[in-house]
Amino acid sequence: MHPFFRIAVTISIAWTSVALFSNVLPAHDQIPGAPQRRPILIQGGTLHIGNGEVIKDGSILFVDGKIASVGRGVEAPAKAISIDATGQHVYPGLIDSMTDLGLREISAVDVTVDTNEWGKDNPNVRAWVAVNPDSELIPVARAGGVLLAHVTPGGSFLRGQSALIALDGWTVQDMIVRAPAGMCVDWETLTPRGSDDAETVKKREDKLEQLDDWLDQAERYGIAQSNAAGAKGKAIPTDVRLESLLPVLSGELPVIAQADSLAAIRSAVAYAQARRLSLIIYGGYDAGDCAELLKRYQIPVIIAGTYRLPRQRDDDYDASYTLPARLHAAGITFAIAGERPGYPGGASNARNLPYHAGCAVAYGLDREAAVQAITLSPAQILGVDDRVGTLEAGKDATLILVDDDVLESTSNVQQAFVQGRTVDLGNRHRTLYEKYRRKYAR
Repeated sequence: MHPFFRIAVTISIAWTSVALFSNVLPAHDQIPGAPQRRPILIQGGTLHIGNGEVIKDGSILFVDGKIASVGRGVEAPAKAISIDATGQHVYPGLIDSMTDLGLREISAVDVTVDTNEWGKDNPNVRAWVAVNPDSELIPVARAGGVLLAHVTPGGSFLRGQSALIALDGWTVQDMIVRAPAGMCVDWETLTPRGSDDAETVKKREDKLEQLDDWLDQAERYGIAQSNAAGAKGKAIPTDVRLESLLPVLSGELPVIAQADSLAAIRSAVAYAQARRLSLIIYGGYDAGDCAELLKRYQIPVIIAGTYRLPRQRDDDYDASYTLPARLHAAGITFAIAGERPGYPGGASNARNLPYHAGCAVAYGLDREAAVQAITLSPAQILGVDDRVGTLEAGKDATLILVDDDVLESTSNVQQAFVQGRTVDLGNRHRTLYEKYRRKYAR
């Protein structure tokens, strides 16, 4: 076959595949909210501020997408829309602090999964570039109260950069709250499991040397760039991999180290202290066993969900369930994520975030501390608590109105707002529910 026709056939097949796939997975039909035009006053509800404070029979006023006033007896300005929240609860929009929402649709269909980049060393990867704003899973997560998501890349070793996005908008640019938010590293691969024999130690040392080499190269690259800035005609060629590591070296961008085992957590903390890096532990299964170390260096933890099986044969059956309560008692800043990215279900289970926190309450965590673990704490850990995470004047009006306790599975989100915009809570789950409810009512 002539090369021209071979290329034409290849392109034709590719576009046919895209067309067929687009018929299988259409975009969701929820329209992003329009900018807030009139003041909105929610009154008479129980306000869960997000920092542990609860105001009964409270009111919250937001104007132009920002919270203007919170408390009792807040007066409605002229032309305000009033919402009676009597008997209902108001919370800050829930934040899933670790997810691949928007990067994965159907785990069993490869072309709908865009979590991993080729290769092992990808510090330049930007997870938000691949987010699909029309994912069917986003409206489902919103209906569960999740209005913000920390979207992270997958892969091994140097995974790349994460971003915090709001779950409403026409494009990714509309949705970004902070990008990048962190540099993701799989620290478990730097501390291979198994006996501490010579081979295992050698593998660990080789991996750490690779990371050292990356950071050393980035440091030299940064110095060369600074020197070239004052010397005309001596520009340094841009290296996107090294460029992405410069904010890590300066401490502006935290390293988010996936580390569950005690050895991995200790290794990550030691390395971060030696290189003066800002560190966040993700996973943290054994974090309770080194709480003193984490507290000493003020290392926050993002817990990879509470619905997890014991990792070792001699672990307590409820080790994952009690971890939030143990970290809270130790004074460790922590957030609870919906489920580990990359696991079966993954992004589709973002809707279950409040129930992970509810499970922690059932195993000893204070209820408002659990609410804080999915609102204010992730905002603090990701460096956006000046904008979101609590119901306080001056912050974004990103909040939910719930008919009961949001941590209970029987509760339902009645209304949601992202930066003052009214969110459409329709989703595929509700559509199918209504369809088959009518079918079986006949």
